[in-house]
Amino acid sequence: MKSTANALLNRIEFPVLLAGLVIAAGLWGLVELMEAARATSPHAFDTEILLAFRHAGQPDSPIGPPWLQGAMRDITALGSTAVLVLITTAAIVYFLLIRRPGTALFVFVSVAGGQVVSSLLKHEVDRPRPDLVSHLVYETSLSFPSGHAMLSAVTYLTLGSLAARFLPNRRTKIFVLGFAVLTTVLVGTSRVYLGAHWPSDVLAGWCAGFAWAMLCWLAARLLQRRNVVADGE
Repeated sequence: MKSTANALLNRIEFPVLLAGLVIAAGLWGLVELMEAARATSPHAFDTEILLAFRHAGQPDSPIGPPWLQGAMRDITALGSTAVLVLITTAAIVYFLLIRRPGTALFVFVSVAGGQVVSSLLKHEVDRPRPDLVSHLVYETSLSFPSGHAMLSAVTYLTLGSLAARFLPNRRTKIFVLGFAVLTTVLVGTSRVYLGAHWPSDVLAGWCAGFAWAMLCWLAARLLQRRNVVADGE
């Protein structure tokens, strides 16, 4: 039995194993955070972090210099529907122009599928926006999970992983994927700073987004071997 398990582990490539661990951890984190989101009162974790972004006793006054609030609005726009649709459309058109319709379809299904999952989760949990601090941006949708955090993870990581296939060396691949992760983290952080989400909403968005992106990455590897998705070689 032990030898069979060792043989199976030897056949599994490390990146695939790592992706599987990310998916499992993301799903576990999402389930745990859903329980916190369904609680009748906000968790201390949520309230403490949300208030940490405001001056003491002034829920309408965010910390930092005056320009920081505008910068956070600019950063949060990177995870907005309009920007993500524009970036996704540009990527799809590009792949169509270089005659990679399978890759174009893959990008569309990955991002659109993430949007569907985000909407279903919002409807399932039905959590209102935080009222502990003032909102520095106008929002009308439900709070859990953060759509900005989840869809920025799905979009930037999916496109980053596809772009990495065409890059010449490991350093450039790490840079592109690292920048995709950094952008996702900044977008999620901006949502808490602006008072648009509880911290657990953002964490749930990251958990779901990273898990979905890794699932799409595994699918891309399989489709690449069947010459459906573009290969950088």
